[in-house]
Order: sequence, then C-alpha cells, then structure tokens
Amino acid sequence: MMSPAELRPVDGLTLSPEYRSALRPGEAVTDENGTVHHFPRFFFEVPSWEEAHSLRVATHFALSELTTVDSREAELLLRTFPHYVPCAILALARYLEDLRREVDAPVFVSANGGYRSPAHRSNKAPCLHSWGTAADIYRIGDVYLDDEKSITRYGNIAASLGAEVFVRSYQPGDDHLQVDLGYLTWVPRECSED
Repeated sequence: MMSPAELRPVDGLTLSPEYRSALRPGEAVTDENGTVHHFPRFFFEVPSWEEAHSLRVATHFALSELTTVDSREAELLLRTFPHYVPCAILALARYLEDLRREVDAPVFVSANGGYRSPAHRSNKAPCLHSWGTAADIYRIGDVYLDDEKSITRYGNIAASLGAEVFVRSYQPGDDHLQVDLGYLTWVPRECSED
C-alpha cells in the first residue's frame, strides 16, 4: 500500500509532448469571467491503477475515488499509466475528509466528479476539476443529493469548513453537490519553478 509521502512529484513541463498536450502544464487560460488562471504545472505520478486504489490520500479516500474519470477517457493516453494528477488533489482529499467527519457518514464522489484533465472531452471550457480541486458529491451516507433540500443541507455543512470552500448553490435539475477550492496549485518543496 502506498502512502502520499511515496508519491513522486513531477514537473509537467518535463513530460513527453503527448502528456504536455493533454495536461497543458502551467498554460494560461481564461475563465468565463475573463480572469486568467494557469493550469497546474506540478503533478504526482501514479504508477498503476492498483496503486491508485491502494493509495489513501485521506483516511477514508483512495486516490482512485478522485481520479476515475480520466482512466475511463476515450483518449488512450489518459487511460494508460503512469497517470499524472495535480498535487493539489491532496488538499481536496483533506477537505472531503473534513466533510466526512462533520456529517459522520461516507461521502461519495461521482465517477466523473473528481480530477479531469484539460483534454477530457466533457471540458468545453477550463473547469476547476482540471486543477484537482473540485468534487461532485452524489451521495452522503444513504442520502442521494438529487434535490434542493439535500444539496442545500450538505452544501451548508461543506461551506462551513472554511472560507476557501466554494459550494455551488442548487440549480434546478442538479443531481449532485459541487464543492471546490478554487484555482489552487501546489508546488512541492523539492520542485523548482525556474
């Protein structure tokens, strides 16, 4: 079983051209409000799907729970290993663990609700999932988050975890609770930004 301390950080700018094209490390992008952000530059290398399943990024969360979507992507490169996930995914896991503690029940992230590379086919514009800092939660304990009452209830609890946690308010037709930490990037201590 791997621990987060065993994850190898990688500067995305040193990856092969194919991976750089899919992950777009450090590339500037503009959001829907015209604000410029940079995609994550630093990633953890995940050697295999088995290790993603065995790696606990928080007490109750395996890395695979937050990275399922790209492993099922049609783009062959994104289904192969090693797999690269933004380092900030550890911060997301920590907040999900805090949410689990507050609600005293398991928290379930939808299959396409964790990290999605910028190349993912469902990303029509830059989205926070590409930073590894957003999660779509479809169920907490036995409660499916598919109505205004449940989404609002658990959204208020998630928002209480800190000012840095953004919870999208209920929209008609929602079938999940969306939480994010914004455009957070993480530069590991042993990595240089030069």
